[in-house]
Amino acid sequence: MNLTVVGTGYVGLVTGTCFAEMGNRVVCVDVDADKVEGLKQGKLPIYEPGLDPLVLRNAEQGRLRFTTSLADAMERCEVFFIAVGTPPGEDGSADLKYVQAVAHEIGGLLQQYAVIVDKSTVPVGTAELVRKTIQDQLDKRGVEVDFDVVSNPEFLKEGAAIEDFMKPDRVVIGSDSDKARELMRQLYAPFNRNHERTLFMGVRDAEMTKYAANSMLATKISFINEIANLCEKLGVDVENVRKGIGSDSRIGMSFIYPGCGYGGSCFPKDVQALIRMADNVDFNAGLLKAVELRNDKQKGWIAARVKDRFGEDLRGKTFGLWGLSFKPGTDDMREAPSQVLLAELFEAGARVLAYDPIAMETARHELPATWFEEGSLVLTSHQYDALQGVDAMLLVTEWKPFRNPDLEAMKRLMKQQVIIDGRNQYDPKLIREAGFEYAGVGRLNHD
Repeated sequence: MNLTVVGTGYVGLVTGTCFAEMGNRVVCVDVDADKVEGLKQGKLPIYEPGLDPLVLRNAEQGRLRFTTSLADAMERCEVFFIAVGTPPGEDGSADLKYVQAVAHEIGGLLQQYAVIVDKSTVPVGTAELVRKTIQDQLDKRGVEVDFDVVSNPEFLKEGAAIEDFMKPDRVVIGSDSDKARELMRQLYAPFNRNHERTLFMGVRDAEMTKYAANSMLATKISFINEIANLCEKLGVDVENVRKGIGSDSRIGMSFIYPGCGYGGSCFPKDVQALIRMADNVDFNAGLLKAVELRNDKQKGWIAARVKDRFGEDLRGKTFGLWGLSFKPGTDDMREAPSQVLLAELFEAGARVLAYDPIAMETARHELPATWFEEGSLVLTSHQYDALQGVDAMLLVTEWKPFRNPDLEAMKRLMKQQVIIDGRNQYDPKLIREAGFEYAGVGRLNHD
């Protein structure tokens, strides 16, 4: 098929590339000329394992190309994917100005029947807004062109997006048009070879499914963090509790790992947006508000343990931070717990040496320049360089190289042998036997 994907961010680039890999002819459109030029040269704007070779191969073989002009991508296009950003507004609701802008432009250019797909995460009712925007432009042009608007939300995990797209748990397609459903069924047929994964439903149902899925996962994280904090008060090891409840098939082990909170571009934004949707229809989403509140508090867990150990005034103290991205497998630092931790440590007068396997460039560009200029934050070239003379090691992101550290080397490097484990990666008994003080989320933290 001939496809156009508008937006070359995380969702758009993965979507366009994976469809091209299955033999479709894909044009990716973006208003950022520098980004498009970089993509033409094989320079990707995001980090995602396995994506680079796919982009290069499909571009070289002519199935994937990049442009700044939607008009150039219109000819013979059968399906348009809208994959632009929907950043949270001041009140937490999704800002649809970029989605509307794309719909407006499509309406001004559309010549033949096409399916317009909302791939971005958008509130319930957005497909109706997109349809109206396109139809208004067609009316202004005085032309009659048939089209359908479909909701096809993405369920990609950063760090595993290629696998998720190529072997999806499900493909959700919201449409009331038989013609559009058949076109989308054909498009996704190569991804359904083993068994049918496509779920057809109403447009509004599909829009809600995306928000409900992410909010459910966020709820599991906040629930286990709530339990972990209670375990700390009651002298209970949450790791045993986690295994005890996770072995129940109704609950499962996924997303019940205590830690210092969730971040990224999806969970925080989507929970907020769903709360705003509820507010707009006079429904009090009390559970979702509690999920958000627990996560906000949880991001302060490491800083609180630091102050418990070293006091409120951290002047003269230096801490080694392992992990900056919001999770392993990505350079994304949006809403990352590391940002909250750094701000709290610097406010208390501390200095930080930090290391991340992938997110160092992101940190240089996204963190406040004053942190670097004042010498409060130093990014190191190796994980053990971040421990030279520090008063404690703070684990924020559970990258694989951090999971089995050289404890003897750490003892030699660190000024004080203290480990504050914000992701419960270490066995408290082994760490203490090696001569370290240890604190984990909901672990038995007293020697």
